[in-house]
Amino acid sequence: MELTVAEAGERLDAYVASVVGGLSRAQAQRWIDEGAVRVNGRTVKSSYKVQLGDTLLVTPPAIKPSHLVAEEIPLEILFEDDDLLVVNKPKGMVVHPAPGAEEGTLVHALLAHAPGMLSVIGGEERPGIVHRLDKDTSGLLMVAKNDETHRALQAQIQSREAKRTYLALLWGSPPFNEAVIEAPIGRHPGDRLKMTVRRDGEGREAVTDVTVKERFSGFVLVECRLRTGRTHQIRVHCQFAGYPVVGDPLYRGTRRFGDKVVDERLGQLNGQALHACALAFTHPRTGEALSFATPPPAELADLIAFLRAR
Repeated sequence: MELTVAEAGERLDAYVASVVGGLSRAQAQRWIDEGAVRVNGRTVKSSYKVQLGDTLLVTPPAIKPSHLVAEEIPLEILFEDDDLLVVNKPKGMVVHPAPGAEEGTLVHALLAHAPGMLSVIGGEERPGIVHRLDKDTSGLLMVAKNDETHRALQAQIQSREAKRTYLALLWGSPPFNEAVIEAPIGRHPGDRLKMTVRRDGEGREAVTDVTVKERFSGFVLVECRLRTGRTHQIRVHCQFAGYPVVGDPLYRGTRRFGDKVVDERLGQLNGQALHACALAFTHPRTGEALSFATPPPAELADLIAFLRAR
């Protein structure tokens, strides 16, 4: 497709993602790196700032045949039809293959459950994957069975029509009952495994609504609703606010409480105390309003009960 830029100043990867339906910024970066996007007849970097009148030629790369092998891994499926699935991902499962996680992922399980029936626009490593959860975050995910559904669901996420709600146990006692954390997020300049709040122009808009549900001595249970979907968004925003997610190994959530019994109980938690508890969206084909909810896994539920009983 050929496009003429009508508004200047945006990064090329962000611009391409905004004008090509169903394309994420990460996918746009891959296309640019592969030479599938040319500006005024030449290849440029993802960081190039588009100018008025620039001509962009976007040639989607050919879909590569997947080398992934399906694995018969049990899935908890809350909804399924010809277009999509809603899955409750367990804590500890990686969503798609990546270095260090070449098997046993949600994608491998989906390939066995719905062979030949998953969208492909996300790339060969991510068939069907509309949005992600971190390995140690449990909860609800949408999975697309065809490209049309994939694009429509991603559009609902980008327009904020789709509602994604998380339950998180945080350190501390915030003075608010409700708050909006609005701080841009980008890659940490000193640690490529981490994200951080960045105000140097390298961060992307990130907004999280936080509502206190229950308070304990030294801890608070909150509900977080995403307005945007940045990598590690809730974890980064909670740390930035001064109340990191309990058990989070990257964002200062593994501190000690100072009480032997409590610290021993916290030591039994594997990873962050974060669960994608609710999901609501409109079915792309039928127009039906769908909503789903799932309780936290036993590990988190037991910790909450322990803190409540103290």
